[in-house]
Amino acid sequence: MDEGEAVARARQLFVDERNVYGCAETAFVVLKAAFGLPDSADSSPAMVLNGGIAYSGGMCGAITGAALALGILAERRIPDHRLAKQAARRITARLMADFEAEHGAVDCRALTGMDLRTEAQHRAFIDSGLWRGRCMRQVEFAVRALAPLASEAAWTQALRELARSER
Repeated sequence: MDEGEAVARARQLFVDERNVYGCAETAFVVLKAAFGLPDSADSSPAMVLNGGIAYSGGMCGAITGAALALGILAERRIPDHRLAKQAARRITARLMADFEAEHGAVDCRALTGMDLRTEAQHRAFIDSGLWRGRCMRQVEFAVRALAPLASEAAWTQALRELARSER
């Protein structure tokens, strides 16, 4: 699955009227599929990350879901666990910085302006359609940023660029 297909799949899953997948789940399952990882349809590890971890308003689920998939990919690509963690953290840190530059924040509450822990605010969020526009763009951003890493050449290039930028 290339970057364009990954973004299209994310849109298909996230904007579904049934609201089956939240931001974290969408980024997680789409990137797992793009990376060719097993059990790509299993969103369960990311379910609680929607809304900034249990609707707490913390880190955007698009970022955390993407980071989960990236961690699995790093572990498969880099045999040394310590080095795999380091690579996954560096790439995720870059994603976070780029995301904040593009969207103005990385925390769900700052991005939505709502406290999703309350039933009234959550209902207002769903009814407003904010998730269809703003949140969809954020999911697309995370997927678009990381989907190219499915290619081993892009993965290697990303690691080289991060190493150069840290010198």
